[in-house]
Amino acid sequence: MSSRIHMALAGAGLALLLASCSSLAPTVMTGGNGATPVQATGDESEDDVIGRREHPRILATYGGIYSDRQAEIAVARIVGRLLAAADQPNQKFTVTLLDTADVNAFALPGGYVYVTRGLLALASDTSELAAVLAHEIAHVTLRHARARTNRARTNEIVDKVVTGVFGADLETDQTANRSRVSMAAFSQQQELAADKEGIMIAGRAGYDPHAAARFLGAMGRFAKFSAGDAGQEADFLSSHPSTPDRIQKAVETARGAFGAPGLGEADREAYLNGIDGITFGDSPAHGAIAGRSYINPKLKFTFSVPAGYSLQMSKGAVVGVAGQGEAVRFDSAEVPASMGLEDYLKSGWIAGLQPATVKREKTNGFDMASGIAVTPQWHFRVAVVRNEGQVFRFIFAAKDDTADFRKAADATLKSFRATTSKDLAKVRQLAVRTVVATSGDTADTLAARMAGMSRGKDLFYILNNLYPGDPVTAGARYKIVAVE
Repeated sequence: MSSRIHMALAGAGLALLLASCSSLAPTVMTGGNGATPVQATGDESEDDVIGRREHPRILATYGGIYSDRQAEIAVARIVGRLLAAADQPNQKFTVTLLDTADVNAFALPGGYVYVTRGLLALASDTSELAAVLAHEIAHVTLRHARARTNRARTNEIVDKVVTGVFGADLETDQTANRSRVSMAAFSQQQELAADKEGIMIAGRAGYDPHAAARFLGAMGRFAKFSAGDAGQEADFLSSHPSTPDRIQKAVETARGAFGAPGLGEADREAYLNGIDGITFGDSPAHGAIAGRSYINPKLKFTFSVPAGYSLQMSKGAVVGVAGQGEAVRFDSAEVPASMGLEDYLKSGWIAGLQPATVKREKTNGFDMASGIAVTPQWHFRVAVVRNEGQVFRFIFAAKDDTADFRKAADATLKSFRATTSKDLAKVRQLAVRTVVATSGDTADTLAARMAGMSRGKDLFYILNNLYPGDPVTAGARYKIVAVE
């Protein structure tokens, strides 16, 4: 039941993982929000216009630009080599590092390539990141991104899903935008073609051509690990398919074109230097989960859900699921400053809203409006709150409109307040760090250093492409996740 509710609230229009990849190039976006007015010029192709138009939406969806000078330099160097090997010296590429824990990478028309810091944390060496970037460059050079965009234009499934569940305004609602991105994923045939071409590009650039198969395996392991969070495995695998058959094809391509494993540059040491210290997991700048509370250090607000709810961050939203078939979703919306909160509630973004129930109120100093919505299968309590010029939405859903459901929704809304120093002290910052193995270490002894984290030992094995009991090399460095 909980997974179905999660899909109805957090999934219908929010499965955002685009294509299975990442991309980089001469221009690496850093800082700012990257948003620019989209006006075609005489020198721009339609691809350029599409990419520049969609770029701000990608940033809004994936937490904005992630700034880390070491990682940016590492990515730029790799891309330069790959472009030369791809015989694309004049192709314009704009590579952006995204501030999200999602393990993802993708490309848009016009040479816009994106890689998440979550993917940087999962890769084990330079050749694995190069494999991902080569894959994305291949998507662009093979014009897959343009074909994907054309297919999305004619796809009406997303619009029907979004309007059916949310009653969304398809031009302005973020849920609709995210759904379009999801439905624009590359096809399986395109992924396999980009795998093959990407391996050829990376191999010609001097990188280990077998790195693609290794990283596909790591993604598969991470997908299973992430299945502990409702809906994550399905979302991840839908955009990053890493089936045994795909891995085998990658191995065959590398062997046929370049030979057995052991050839090419891996450059693990330089890679670990480049990612040392990057943020791991959810960024505190976007908010953090502490028990049953969500805390936003940047905007300085917090709220709590009642006992029985479990909170998690999910694709730019906070989702809570209770065992009795109830759920809550908290996210943000683009609302003009001139629009009142009551008017926004009535603007059509939530299906089944009963206008007579909409009311304006003040909660702990914050302007808020709330109302009730009913559809054939769901009862909703909805509320919107304005803080620092931004509008945030609560959507509570239940199969049955029970007194306990109403009480839980009211308690959550009343808990919305400004943070205190005590609240902010609960926010943990996680970062990728490295440790050096000694002569007596094994994978198990190194993994024990992450025993303080939930499922930390399992995560250590995946991040380092190891298994329990594996030997490690004395003097070699291995990734851990540290609390800072």
